[in-house]
Amino acid sequence: MNDTENSRLTHFNEEGEAHMVDVHAKDDTYRVAKACGTIKVNSAVYKAIAEGTAKKGDVLGVARIAGIMGAKNNSMLIPLCHPIAMTKCDVEFEMNEEESSITAFCTTACVGKTGVEMEAMTGVSVALLTIYDMCKALDRGMEIGQIHLLEKSGGKSGHYVNNR
Repeated sequence: MNDTENSRLTHFNEEGEAHMVDVHAKDDTYRVAKACGTIKVNSAVYKAIAEGTAKKGDVLGVARIAGIMGAKNNSMLIPLCHPIAMTKCDVEFEMNEEESSITAFCTTACVGKTGVEMEAMTGVSVALLTIYDMCKALDRGMEIGQIHLLEKSGGKSGHYVNNR
C-alpha cells in the first residue's frame, strides 16, 4: 500500500459521501486492541470509590460491566463501524491517589475482518462516564480525558503501539 492509499479516508466514496467500508475481501485475523482514559475526581469521590462507600454501590464494579456493554454495542453508537463478534473484553482500573484520578483500561479481541480499536475506546469511554454518573452527587466537576488507543495488533496494518 502506498502513502496515498494509506492516508485516504476510507469512510467516504468517490463522491465524498459517507459510507460503510466493504471489508468482505479482507482476511480474518486475530485482532487485539487496548485503550485507556482517565477521570480526575475530587478527594471525596476518590475516597468513596477507594473505600467502597459510594451511596450508589460498587462504582468500579458497575463501571466495569458498563464498559463491557459499551464495547459490545459500539456499532450501535458509531454509525459506520461494523458489528463484530468480540471474543474478549476486559475492563480494568488503576487508582492514583496522588492525582486523585482513576484510569480505565479496556482490552478487546476478535477474529474477523475488521475491529477492535473502536470497541476498546468505547469501552473506556462508557466506563468513565459511568463513574461520573455514579459519583456526580459528590463532584460535578470531574474531568474525563486522555482517551486513546494504546496498542493494536492484527489485520492488514499490523502491530501498532502508541509511543506518545
